[in-house]
Amino acid sequence: MSASRAIIRNVHIYDPSQPDEPLGGLYLNPSVTRKKFIRLLEFIIRANGPYSVWLRGTEVPLRPTDEPLEPGHYDIVCDGWWVTDERCIARPFSHTISKRDRRFREQVRTKDGKCVITGLLNPAAYINEWTSFEAAHIFPLSHEELFIRLNYPQYATIRSGENDTGINSCQNGLLMQSGIHKQFDSYNFAVDPDDNYKITCFSEDLFGVDGRTLDHVCRDPADERRVIDEYLSWHFCQTILANMKGNGEPIFESDFPDGSDMVGEILSGPRAAERMEAELFSRLHRISSIP
Repeated sequence: MSASRAIIRNVHIYDPSQPDEPLGGLYLNPSVTRKKFIRLLEFIIRANGPYSVWLRGTEVPLRPTDEPLEPGHYDIVCDGWWVTDERCIARPFSHTISKRDRRFREQVRTKDGKCVITGLLNPAAYINEWTSFEAAHIFPLSHEELFIRLNYPQYATIRSGENDTGINSCQNGLLMQSGIHKQFDSYNFAVDPDDNYKITCFSEDLFGVDGRTLDHVCRDPADERRVIDEYLSWHFCQTILANMKGNGEPIFESDFPDGSDMVGEILSGPRAAERMEAELFSRLHRISSIP
C-alpha cells in the first residue's frame, strides 16, 4: 500500500470561499521561510491576477521575509485562482545495470567523490569501494522521450556520441548515499538552484538534510562536469507538485524482496499503468544501451 503525503501536513492551503476543503499544503520543515513558501506556491497556483496569502487569524497578508513560516491554515485571496492540473511523473527507482549506466556511475563517482547532499566523504574511494554510495539520475532514464521533448539535451555538453541525448551524462548525475538516493527518487526532498542550491525537505527529515546546501564539488562553475541547473530545477518542480498539490502523490513501495510479486503490487496500486510503463522503459533502455 502506498503512503499518503497529506497525513503529516501541518500547513494547509484554502480558497476562502471553501474554508473546510484544503486544496493543498505541505509538511513544514525549518528551512521553509515565509518568502520560500510564497515562492513554492507559484509552482502550483494559477491565477487571473495578483493574489495574497493570509494565515487565518491574522490581519495582514504574508510578506516575503526570511522569518520562519508558521504551521496553520492559509487562504489564497484573489479574484480567480485554481490549482494547476500538472502532475509529476511516476518515477521508478533507478538502478545501474548496463555498460552505459556503469560509465555514468564511474564518471559521477570521479566528479563528486562524496554524498553531495550530506557532505559525507567516502574514505574507501582509493580502493574503489563504494558500498552505500550510488550515482543518482536527476532526470530519470525512464522518461528519455520527455527529456528530449523538453529540449534538455541542449544543456548536456559531455556525451558519449552523436546519438547520445545526454540523459546519461554525468551532468545529469549526483553521488548520494543509498538511502538518500531513494528519498530523492521519491520526491521527499529537492535542491533549488535559484535559492543558492538550498535543500528543502518535504517529509520527515530522516537524514537531516533540510536547509543544507548542495555540495560545491558537484556544481563548481570551473568544472565542465558540473550538474546542470535546469535539471535540478525540473526535479525541484516535480517535488513540489508531488507534495503540495491536492492530497499529494502516493509514495510508491520500493522494497521488493526476492520472490515477491513486484508486478502484481504495482498493478494493484495507484498510477499503475504509468508505473509499469516507466519500469519497462527503464529496463528496455538499459538492455538497448549495451554496446
